[in-house]
Amino acid sequence: MNADPRLVEEIRAASRSMVREWGFMGGDFAGTDLSPSAVHALIEIEQGGMTARELGARLRLEKSSVSRMLRKLVEAGDVSEDAGEEDGRVKRLSLTPAGKQRVQAIHAYAGAQVANALGHLERGQERTVLDGLRLYTAALGAAAGEGIAAPAIEIVRGYQTGIIARITQMHALYYARTSGFGQKFESVVAGGLAEFCNRLDNPRNAIWTAMRGGEIIGSVAIDGEDLGDDKTHLRWFIVDEGVRGGGVGRKLLSAALGFVDAQGFAETHLWTFSGLLAARHLYEAFGFTCRQEQSGAQWGRQVMEQRFVRPHP
Repeated sequence: MNADPRLVEEIRAASRSMVREWGFMGGDFAGTDLSPSAVHALIEIEQGGMTARELGARLRLEKSSVSRMLRKLVEAGDVSEDAGEEDGRVKRLSLTPAGKQRVQAIHAYAGAQVANALGHLERGQERTVLDGLRLYTAALGAAAGEGIAAPAIEIVRGYQTGIIARITQMHALYYARTSGFGQKFESVVAGGLAEFCNRLDNPRNAIWTAMRGGEIIGSVAIDGEDLGDDKTHLRWFIVDEGVRGGGVGRKLLSAALGFVDAQGFAETHLWTFSGLLAARHLYEAFGFTCRQEQSGAQWGRQVMEQRFVRPHP
């Protein structure tokens, strides 16, 4: 579509004005003495489990720029870098207590700024602003991809052709790299998943996949039968490496736990392994707590297994 040149100029002018109002041109940004990129970095790090590489990709910054920014945030006492338990060469970023206080202040400032602006609109215009910002942001993202928008990611419930093989493959590849698991683990995943898919006619069981362009890039399942006692089992939660950290896992868990709450299960249980910090942060964000730890070698390698439980809200 050929855009009206006058409209293009008006949008550019509005964008420049917005940038000035937000403080991107200098002075305090979000009530801090930090740069806009540093403020955005702190908000992303708050989500938990992020690496410098993932942060750079999220903020679209070069590696050298991310390194300099993180060095300043670490020196300021806002961010800590810790060696990942699964790979000591990978540094996981987290907020220090001082960093958490700073981010809380940023959220309070930004929230008040938005609320104050919305207060100058007429009733109903708030939704127009939100819809417009979402549309324009999506269009900018598509333009950055040379005009070709990435296929949308859709969360789909139910069996999909190839689901057993694809979910097994994602588990096998990920846990071979992070935990050293091999054929035995892959066989158990495939067998258990195949057996579960034969029970999907039970309305207390369900499985969801994240689909992008016809490809399965994530999954989660709720097994309402195997634990009994009005407890449900969250199983086969995995997100493909290429989209990890982009919110797909959160969408899958939201779908699964929405189903759990609608069904009225008393508790949801899941088993995982220690050291998977990003996943643990996500589980805890959804109300899970670690109730049990035990060492086991049933997968061919000694690991610390963990059981997380989420009570019905």
